[in-house]
Amino acid sequence: MKSKPILFATKNKNKMKEINAILGTVGIEVLSMEEIGIDVDVEEDGLTFEENAIKKAEEIMKLTQSIVLADDSGLEVDYLNKEPGIYSARYGGLETPYKIKNKLIIDRLEGVLEPERTARFVCAIAAAFPDGRTITTRGTVEGTIAFEEKGENGFGYDPILYVPEYKMTTGQMSSDLKNCISHRGKALRAMREILEEYYARKSSI
Repeated sequence: MKSKPILFATKNKNKMKEINAILGTVGIEVLSMEEIGIDVDVEEDGLTFEENAIKKAEEIMKLTQSIVLADDSGLEVDYLNKEPGIYSARYGGLETPYKIKNKLIIDRLEGVLEPERTARFVCAIAAAFPDGRTITTRGTVEGTIAFEEKGENGFGYDPILYVPEYKMTTGQMSSDLKNCISHRGKALRAMREILEEYYARKSSI
């Protein structure tokens, strides 16, 4: 019997490209909320990335009775007490373009030298299963805040997180490289292992 598609609780098409590139090897179709015709906004009122991801996954799972994945991710800047953190999407205003959000962060670090500009992308992914279990994974990518935006690839804060190991921002990276080292890529690969184990166990029953 063909397995039901996995639903990823997002409407973000950029995210779905990355998600399908990594989870495609599981052999299970992964659909967005838009593709499955669900238009529900879950309030992200948790205090951690994990809490927000769990809430989204569990609420959508109750509606669909399918495996639902959800993520919460953001940028933590150490000099700014880990802001914007879980408020990354709302930082400077929900409808504010990321070019302005990025400038806001760079401006707040004016005069701050590179050793103190440490920052990271964080991604937590939750998988809510119809049997009541919820499992989370987490991925991070460490870097520093660049002194100016660089790169046209990616989206969001990608042009301002500089990764010293690669001497470029995540906005300058190819999709393949970014998928290998990104916070979401790491969390997705960890989740892929969980899903592969789940389906292997299910097929052996």
